[in-house]
Amino acid sequence: MKRLIETIKNIYKIEELRSRILYTLGILLIYRLGSFVVLPGIDPNQLDNLKQQTSEGILGLLDMFSGGAFSNASIFALGIMPYISASIVIQLMGIAVPYFQRLQKEGESGRKKITQITRYLTVLILLLQAPSYLTNLHAQLPVEAFVLTGNFFTISSILILTAGTIFVMWLGEKITDKGIGNGISLIIMIGIIARLPFAFGAEFASRIEGGGGLVILLVEVIMFLLVIAGSILLVQGTRRIPVQYAKRIVGNKQYGGVRQYIPLKVNAAGVMPIIFAQALMFIPTMIAGFTDSGSGFAAAFTRYTSFWYNFTFALLIIVFTYFYTAIIMNPVQMADDMKKNGGFIPGVKPGKKTSEFIDSIMSKITLPGSIFLAFIAIMPAFAGLTGVNNQFAQFYGGTSLLILVGVVLDTLQQIESHLLMRHYDGLMKSGRIKGRASGAAAM
Repeated sequence: MKRLIETIKNIYKIEELRSRILYTLGILLIYRLGSFVVLPGIDPNQLDNLKQQTSEGILGLLDMFSGGAFSNASIFALGIMPYISASIVIQLMGIAVPYFQRLQKEGESGRKKITQITRYLTVLILLLQAPSYLTNLHAQLPVEAFVLTGNFFTISSILILTAGTIFVMWLGEKITDKGIGNGISLIIMIGIIARLPFAFGAEFASRIEGGGGLVILLVEVIMFLLVIAGSILLVQGTRRIPVQYAKRIVGNKQYGGVRQYIPLKVNAAGVMPIIFAQALMFIPTMIAGFTDSGSGFAAAFTRYTSFWYNFTFALLIIVFTYFYTAIIMNPVQMADDMKKNGGFIPGVKPGKKTSEFIDSIMSKITLPGSIFLAFIAIMPAFAGLTGVNNQFAQFYGGTSLLILVGVVLDTLQQIESHLLMRHYDGLMKSGRIKGRASGAAAM
């Protein structure tokens, strides 16, 4: 406790860090307040059916990502997921389309163009998703819930929902530029945290009413903490490759002649495969217009406990783990950099053999990492099948927990970097915090 108090004092002493943290908290507060602003023309007292619909299933997960804005019929109801979907499409096009490949190689100017195209694609996705959301509102809410009707309400609501998500996206970019941590990830995380007390309260009430008692609830909480520990190990786990640097003498100075290590993370992609895969899993629900389908394809992909939902979700996570790892970890570039600096891996020839060796090691450690990532992601399904309340089950491993762990570690790592740069002790006595930002680029 004494060390924690001392660390907080050190954070307060650093004016830049203090300003960044306060700025981030202020932006997040604006986002949370906006999630309670109901669309004009809708009676906020008539949202009971919508809240009931989003209390479970895939729509419950979507509501959790938006921090409850979905069930509040808020101006931020569509959340940040359309932007994530657009980012997925653009990154995939970076592999197949030569134009986007050229942009990726143009440095900062290319990155700005890609960001601008992503924004335009986000608007296009929003113009498709907003009518689906309004269709769901008309299906779930009573007629008297709509103070305004007709084309004026529809057009104005589509524009407001679109502007709402664009505004949330802008808030995230401002956090990244002037705050602390990755803005988009923090916005997703704060929405998840906002739903955690409600989920825990619902599980507590169901155990008391169902006669399960506090003992079972205590066991569930212990298992929940164990899953958190496993998630942290997954995010932080690394394998080190030794690199020997040859001795060079330039003038009167000696360079090289030392051994260093390349840390290859078991899960270099962090939580990005989870976010990408989850964004794609929302598509069937969006296409169906959020309507309640009793059977068939739409029904299978709107129940997070169904076999095909979890099989597809796990498969997408494994694929995206390899895809994102290949983007951020380039074995050829790593081998070239080592060769230029007089480094080599003992027993491996420099150049192509080195890149093949690194690629082989990355493939071997990424496979178990991706499988474990997929397993934790589908754990809510097992929790739901064992009788855990649907709202609390979403936190029992799965997307929400991994995002919380990854984003918190990332943010703490950035705070620790500011402290260490100014010769203060870090947040952890045992050493530096290892977040996913150390091995993966933020979204």
